[in-house]
Amino acid sequence: MKLRHEILAKVNRIVIKLGTGLLTDARNQLSARQIEGLITQIAALHEQKKQIIIVSSGAIGAGMAELGLKQRPKKLDELQAAAAIGQSKLMAVYDELFGKFGITVAQILLTHDDLKDRTRHLNAHNTLATILAHGAVPIINENDTVAVEEIKFGDNDRLGALAATLIDADLLVILSHVEGLLQPVVGRVTPRGVRVVLEDSAPPEVRRPTAGSVIHTVPLITSEIEALAGDTDRTTSVGGMKSKIDAAKIVTRAGIPLVIANGERANVLRDILAGEEVGTIFLPHTDKLASRKRWIAFFQHPAGVVVVDEGAKEALCTNGKSLLAKGIVSSEGKFEEGDLVSIRAKNQVEFARGLTKVSGIQMKSATGVVIHRDDMVIL
Repeated sequence: MKLRHEILAKVNRIVIKLGTGLLTDARNQLSARQIEGLITQIAALHEQKKQIIIVSSGAIGAGMAELGLKQRPKKLDELQAAAAIGQSKLMAVYDELFGKFGITVAQILLTHDDLKDRTRHLNAHNTLATILAHGAVPIINENDTVAVEEIKFGDNDRLGALAATLIDADLLVILSHVEGLLQPVVGRVTPRGVRVVLEDSAPPEVRRPTAGSVIHTVPLITSEIEALAGDTDRTTSVGGMKSKIDAAKIVTRAGIPLVIANGERANVLRDILAGEEVGTIFLPHTDKLASRKRWIAFFQHPAGVVVVDEGAKEALCTNGKSLLAKGIVSSEGKFEEGDLVSIRAKNQVEFARGLTKVSGIQMKSATGVVIHRDDMVIL
């Protein structure tokens, strides 16, 4: 509790990701009432001179309602049509409701291509910083009307993490219908539907995992933490807890804390920033990455894979060395000089990324430094 309070007391620049379920009603229509409740909280933070960036879902959901669709489309053209129709309606609601508080909003539509190129990446950062300097609230969404698989972020939890990393935020908050990351407990359900918690020694036939209490603090994302995640079952959404933990991996490595909480809770944003045990906080790494290192680590899709031996892995992770050709066991993919590659151990687990000095074709005959330390990030 004390550590949470100390971290959140210093927060000024906040990225808030709003899930589709918070913005739409049971008919998948945009809910002005629900959105206004969230905007009232955000406006209070804005009044305190906090810089707020919103990553908003809801465009496809809003478009689905207009098109009379009950399920999220699977065909790309239908998704893009729903996004095109829904995005204008979504921004109109934001403009009207923020306008009641005298707050100007700005629409930012991005694809992955906009952020993987270093020049465009810096331009996006500068644009966002300028909008914030003028006291406006940027509202970011993926440009779903033109995005195809190769240039998509994947989901808005990831987009929220990348936006927080891009703008060097102090905090990412992901609001949805979940209370946070839940610790499963072992129990059985009686014929009347009453759950009874049992000891681990209980016979397997009467044990079953059920959702338990909220894990309020995650100091480190381990395999055990990742195993607690599940996907969403909502008809208008993608993602789920798995995508939120993936987002947490990005921002915490970048040195930014993440809070996952239930956006339907009254005054949820106020309570989070007050340091109360609301939702789950993922604590940031202490070694905050510089801007260029963040760009290397998170904003590009690896063009290939380089597998290294244990000696090379130790030299990179422990001793801060560059990757030498003699430590490489194998490589995969068609990559050119300057491309980003995934660096993996023999067990194929990725532990670093870097910009290679040689192409895939040249890799077998390479000597000396293949990836310089300055062009590498340990994940």
